[in-house]
Order: sequence, then C-alpha cells, then structure tokens
Amino acid sequence: MTKLLQKSATLCVVLALAGAACSAPQGPADPPDDTFVIGLSSEFDNLSPVLGFSPDGGSLIFDGLMSRAPDLTIKPALAAEPPTVSEDGTTVTFTLKEGLKFHDGKPLTSKDVEYTYEALLDPANNSTIRSDYSAIKDVAAPDARTVVFGLRYPYAPFVQRSTLGIVPMGTMEKTKPVGSGPYRFVSWTPGDKIVLEANKEYWGGAPAISRLVLAFAPDDNVRATRVRAGEFDATVLPPKAAVGLRGRQDVTVYDVPSADYRAIMFPMTQPVTGDRAVRKAFSLALDRQAMVDTILAGAGVPAYGPISPDTGWHNPEVTGDTDPEAAGKLLDEAGWIMGKDGIREKDGRSAEFTLMYPAGDSLRKELALAAASDAKRIGLRVEPIGLDWDAIEARLDRDAAVMGFGSPYDPDYVNYELFHSDFKGQGFFNPGRYDNPEADRLLEQGRASGEQAERERIYADFQKVIRDDEVYSYLVFLKHVYVIRGRYEGIVPGVDGHEHATGGLFAGIHTWKPVA
Repeated sequence: MTKLLQKSATLCVVLALAGAACSAPQGPADPPDDTFVIGLSSEFDNLSPVLGFSPDGGSLIFDGLMSRAPDLTIKPALAAEPPTVSEDGTTVTFTLKEGLKFHDGKPLTSKDVEYTYEALLDPANNSTIRSDYSAIKDVAAPDARTVVFGLRYPYAPFVQRSTLGIVPMGTMEKTKPVGSGPYRFVSWTPGDKIVLEANKEYWGGAPAISRLVLAFAPDDNVRATRVRAGEFDATVLPPKAAVGLRGRQDVTVYDVPSADYRAIMFPMTQPVTGDRAVRKAFSLALDRQAMVDTILAGAGVPAYGPISPDTGWHNPEVTGDTDPEAAGKLLDEAGWIMGKDGIREKDGRSAEFTLMYPAGDSLRKELALAAASDAKRIGLRVEPIGLDWDAIEARLDRDAAVMGFGSPYDPDYVNYELFHSDFKGQGFFNPGRYDNPEADRLLEQGRASGEQAERERIYADFQKVIRDDEVYSYLVFLKHVYVIRGRYEGIVPGVDGHEHATGGLFAGIHTWKPVA
C-alpha cells in the first residue's frame, strides 16, 4: 500500500488515508444541536482523491463510480448500473446517472471522470496511489454519460478500484475540495478540525445529520475523556481506552471485525532478520492469544498471515502455534547457540535486532514489548524503540518494525505492493526487500485471472508462500472499537480495512437517523 496508508499508525477514523499525527485540537465550542462531532486520531495530508484521499470509497465529500455496502459488495454510486466488461477483459464501460451535480451546482459528466483518472495517472502529480491504477491504458468520454476504460491487461479488481472519488475537471484542490458526496466542505482549521455540512440535494437523499465536525485528537486518552465529557459524539479507541465507556447508558460501543492487522516486518538483507530460521523461531515464540486477551482486551484475533479470517479469501491452512521449545530447537539446528548471557550467537554474531514502532502509538508499543519479552525466552534479544514515521522509514532496510496494513476487499490490494519484488525498498512498499519469484508469479496471476475459483486457489497458495517464508510475523487482527454517544438508526457494521475508510461505521453516517 502507499506510504500515506502506513502513516495511519494509530486507529484513525472515517473518510480517508490518514497521515502523521497532529497536535491536540482546541475543539468546537458549544456546537449547535444538529452538529455531530467525531474525534479523529490523525489529521489528513490532503483532501484530494487524485493525491490519495480515500480511494476506497469512505469519503463523505466525494462519490466514486461505484461504492461499497457494509457487507463489502460493490454497488453503483455515480454509475447508473454495474459496468459492462468486454470478453477479453480489457475494456470496461460505465454509464453515469442522469442529472449529477457537484456541490457548487455544476454538472458532473464523464469528462470529470476522465480528468480524475488521467490526473491520477499523470506522473507529474506524484499521486501516492498511482501504482494501484497502473492497469489503466486510457480513459475516454465519448458522450456526457459514458466513460470507457481501456486496460493494458485483464485486471480482475478493476471494478473494486472504481470507488475513487471524482473531482471537477481541471481542479487539483487539496484543502478546499468540491465533490458530489453527501457532505460538502465548509472549512479546515489545521491542527484543529474540518467542518462539513449536509448536501441537501444529494442524489442518494439528504443526510439527517446536517453538520459534521471532524476534530483532530491524536491522544487516545484525550479522545476517551472528551467522549465522556460530551464534547465528542463518536470516536475510535484502542480496546483498553474504551473499557471505561462500556456499559454506560449514553454510549454504545461497537466491536467491528476488520482486516486490519499488526505485524512485525523483517528486513531481509540483514544477517539476523534475514535468516529464515530466526524469523520462524521468533514467530513460534509469540503468544498471540495473550496479546489479544491482555493488550487488545479481547477485541481481536491472532494473526498468521495477511488475509483476514473475516473475509472469504482467507486460507484456513495458514495458522500456527505458540511453541518456544520447537523455536529453540529450530535455532539450535540453524547454528544459533545459546550464550552464557542467555542470548544466542552464530559465527560471532549475537542474535539481536531493533524493533521500531511509532512513538505515539500505545498499541504498537505494547505489542513490541510483548514480542520482545516472548523472544527473550528463546535467546533472541529484541530492542523496542519508539520513533516518528520519518525516522522509521529511513531505517526500514536495517531494522524490524511493527507495521499495520490490511484490506477486506480484494487480495490484490496491499499485497501486490508489499510483496512483489518490483516494489522492494520503495519506502513503505515492500520495505523488507522481499524477493521470491514464486510470490511474484502468484501475485501476477491473481490480478490477471478473471475466474473467481482460480483466483481463490492462487491467493490460497500465495498465503502459504508468505507464511512459509515468514516475511512478517503476524500478531493480531484488530476489532475496531467505535464509541458513539446517543442512539441512531442505520448503523450497520461491516468489515473494516486498515485505514477505516469503506466498511467503517462512519462511512454510512449520511444514512443515520437519530432515535428520539
């Protein structure tokens, strides 16, 4: 996935791909009764779909050609109906709804769609998600309601990618966007909040909640406190931070399953972490269930691979055990001999490595400390260190890191950039420099095949390759803990992605109705 996604380290909420954490907000003072205030853990880098803002359809400002229901099914949004696909899979044609308009009243036509995708693909714009759309050869708008995509090759997930928000032709607005979604942009106070108001002329129906304030508050405890105080109407919290809010009469807590995992990335070119025996022994030493029970307060499940068990793409054969004895034997056989200080050595080298985590992320810190403690029992010295994201990125080729990724949509998402050798060493793309021709082959076949059964087999095999190589040590899949004050009809949990965009509860807030 993109660097922008990786910076959504803490449990960021709604609308988009979050960036690095911002300063604590001052917050709205005495908001009107019809205002709903959401506490966000991170501030956005920009509000431009072309530059990577909410490509998976979670934006309330923009609409895509297609959108997602909470059950992850894809359905028409700006499109009048599902697209038609040519027999060879390389031509995809959409027809737009009639009478579409942007928030400023100007018509939304196929020319705007053509512009949006061409701007995204233009190297000069340096979009963080450009590689996700590399299958597109050209885009044409033969009439006001028809958009024709020519693909370089059959690309099975293309319709899934058509959730990208559409912008007006000729605009690259980053901070004062004009979209066509259920909410229109009002203002952005950097470091504080974004204000949105309901689009009363929205094609899907006017939202019942007429005003939204997205208040930035990176500290988990601050957000929990402001919910208790009535300053925030909703937020997402780490499980432990939400414990004190469970059972309150004025609050509902939703534990939403997700494809959002936390895992330890290993640099493959380093002598210790590059040794597969070390990686596999480390994984065997981890007590994942204890992490779920204690660090997540039960709001999650153990993880052993990149595909969530809450999705149909998961291979149930990809699993594991906690077995320190087997881990020690594996290290013995690989020549890592226990030293007098309790740390193993091989050829004069100590079995030790640094494990980075984002300093402001309490959840990843606790996971790093737990993993280091488990590793010590089998003779591996792991030194956790909290850094900011810029410092982490600069050291990804040398040090391990607690990372967060995961998508519930199509297995091509995220995994192609994370594991294909073409992306090795490109920032947060394949940061460990993994290079396995078999993984490359499976990833290429998976995105090109148009047969569902064949794709399921391919990605089942891919998961086994990644597990066998122990590219990452997967720790947990999170349940995202949403805290909402008051009672509303229309809240439908789905399966979240890492970035909390589509599938997150707030993505459907325009359909919520207060319960009297």
